[in-house]
Amino acid sequence: MKKKGLILGIIIISIIIGVAASVSSSNVESYDIDMTRTHGSISTAMGSPILGDPDAPVTIVEFGDYQCHQCHNWFLDTKPMIMRDYIETGKVNLVFVDFAFLGRDSPKAAEATYCADDQNKYWEYHDSLYTAQESKIDNGWANSERLKAFAFNLNLDMDSFNECLDSGKYSKRVQYNSQEARDNGVRGTPGFFIIGPDFEQHPIGGAQPFSVFQRVLDTMI
Repeated sequence: MKKKGLILGIIIISIIIGVAASVSSSNVESYDIDMTRTHGSISTAMGSPILGDPDAPVTIVEFGDYQCHQCHNWFLDTKPMIMRDYIETGKVNLVFVDFAFLGRDSPKAAEATYCADDQNKYWEYHDSLYTAQESKIDNGWANSERLKAFAFNLNLDMDSFNECLDSGKYSKRVQYNSQEARDNGVRGTPGFFIIGPDFEQHPIGGAQPFSVFQRVLDTMI
């Protein structure tokens, strides 16, 4: 009986080890996420690092796609003034949440930003994508080779970046963010929610000018 019990114990341990190894090998996407990070009704746990003072009283949540031309316009025309007057002064912070739906290269471009974040270069990479954006969707400007070229230009460790991008490490993270956009009624990009200190939540659709954001922000600060 003792011998049978010992054999049974060995079999059980072997099964446990096998299952653990299987889970480990399939868990390509392993990283630290604060699932409690929310702004208003929106979970930003899987979104970008916070741009600006994390303790700022007001947060702008931006839903965007790196192939979205109107996102590009907002990045060039409106965001610099928000940076100057609100984010750099500590009044507002910003979180970018992916809504990667416009083309086949959109999810991979979003994944690449988190590979860059592994090397503390999220916002630099984010800016590179919008600065280099070309008007035609899926014309190759955001394919894997170009995404790696952007990383090279930022002096990232290319072995680590390439392994991250090729493995699809952050694919589920991008899928989660895109679903978060849909769950919050976002139907196009860019889409914004401004969340105030009392959790009031104001949506803004499209690449609106600075004056539109200014009117809302000044009522919350």
